[in-house]
Amino acid sequence: MTAGLVDLTIILLIVAVLGIIIRFLKQPIILTYILAGVIIALFGFFDMENRELFNTFSELGIMFLLFLIGLEINYESLRLVGKTSFFIGIGQIIFTSIIGFGISQIFSFSLLHSAYIAIALTFSSTIIIVKLLSEKKDLNSLYGKISVGFLLVQDFVAILILIFLAGIQAGEGIVFKEILLTAVKGIILLGLMLFLGKKAFPPLFDKISKSQELLFLTSLAWCFGTAVLVSKTGFSIEIGGFLAGLALANSSEHFQISAKIKSLRDFFILIFFVILGSSLIGASFSGIILPMIVFSLFVLVGNPIIVMAIMGIMGYRKRTGFMCGVVVAQISEFSLILAALGLKLGHLDNSVVSLITGVGIITITASSYMVLHSEKIFGKISKYLSIFEKKNKREESAHDFEFRKPIVLIGAHRLGKNIAGHIKKEDLLIIDFDPNVMGEMKRKGYTVLFGDIADEEIADKSNMDSSRLIICTSPDFEDNMRMLSRIKPIRKNKPKTVARAENEIDAKEFYKEGADYVIIPHLTSGQYIGKLIAGDGDFKALEQLKKKDLKLI
Repeated sequence: MTAGLVDLTIILLIVAVLGIIIRFLKQPIILTYILAGVIIALFGFFDMENRELFNTFSELGIMFLLFLIGLEINYESLRLVGKTSFFIGIGQIIFTSIIGFGISQIFSFSLLHSAYIAIALTFSSTIIIVKLLSEKKDLNSLYGKISVGFLLVQDFVAILILIFLAGIQAGEGIVFKEILLTAVKGIILLGLMLFLGKKAFPPLFDKISKSQELLFLTSLAWCFGTAVLVSKTGFSIEIGGFLAGLALANSSEHFQISAKIKSLRDFFILIFFVILGSSLIGASFSGIILPMIVFSLFVLVGNPIIVMAIMGIMGYRKRTGFMCGVVVAQISEFSLILAALGLKLGHLDNSVVSLITGVGIITITASSYMVLHSEKIFGKISKYLSIFEKKNKREESAHDFEFRKPIVLIGAHRLGKNIAGHIKKEDLLIIDFDPNVMGEMKRKGYTVLFGDIADEEIADKSNMDSSRLIICTSPDFEDNMRMLSRIKPIRKNKPKTVARAENEIDAKEFYKEGADYVIIPHLTSGQYIGKLIAGDGDFKALEQLKKKDLKLI
């Protein structure tokens, strides 16, 4: 245990130092973890892959990550994008595997090796994408929901394939029986979690939510307990984590639970990426450099094109297709597990395993940049992507005409929804990319424009340049800067602008860019309460405020 503690200290020190450097260079944080693994393996500090402690930490990181994914999946949104995600996921698997198999044959790999490589290229990493989308705060966007949906479809198919291969060891006679049994167990577990999430947990968690400590401990106990029970049925603890989160997604406390679990996720998940980085050292790449480059390019470019083509046929706009396409520009941790299992079964040799590992490292690193900077990339190549967009788009018919409202509100989540409640509906246009939020506001009678303010087409449709007031409640720095940069050049009848900053440093930047007012949540709320108390000697306004808040909670 002492040795494990020393090893963990070394990992954290290396990650911390690299993280500071990476932060100054404005590079993806995931790169820090992978580089730390490379350094540890290169200098031979210790062998991470053979340390049970680190493998356990890695599994816990993935479990917590999938637990948070489950928490984010609102049942309403699941119905909204479920069919779309299924068809995109299955379509991408079919086309990527066929093309990947063809490329493998060109490089003269055997039929069995080609099949393994084709399957490995098919799956994308739910772990990495959810972490990156969380950093971008895009998990609740339309493309974020669709992406997570089809990544989960991929994960389910990957699990079936791994079960199939594992079943070969026991004899071919039981393989299909095992797969069928697994599918039945999966459906039963999913149904049970959805039932508990709708009927049992919301009232239970409402009662214990008064104690934040008890809420955290109960959520943690439920996550671990479900993971252990699910693992007894033949699934991994990671799948158990996802189901545990899904069961709590409908509780009103899921925001608080998510906030408390994120720090645990970030700690444990870094071990997974460090192990991945360390696996790069010692792998033999002799004679496979060219195939590795070609396969990596196929994953980085070919996979996004396949997804964009499928989504274009389904009627989605080119921006949504591109943003979803970028998500599949890397191979998954399941691909690496598949390669390891193939080696164990004697189906693969070390060169093919090294090939798949190399493609994994290259695509994971490159796709991190692509996802984080996808808006900038789209802006530069947007005009070339029109071939992936049908004239009759299925996304929100409101795109077919323009809006003219005196007030434009960008973002209608908790802060935006409260602001909207004090503005006349006929004067307000709401812009948001969360389908659940937009559906709710539309039912309340507000005029809504479904889309992302980063999309120039959305900004043009809103006619925000001719409005009197623009309020951006998005916590994203770039969203606020885009809004302010668009308004800044206007000289005549310039709209007033309100931005939102997460801290004082961002607020100063927005004021420099010309914001008329910047909402800093802790400052603005403090000023509001202070004025309320100062102007009300009997404190009667507090009761009125309480009644209003209870209606919105």
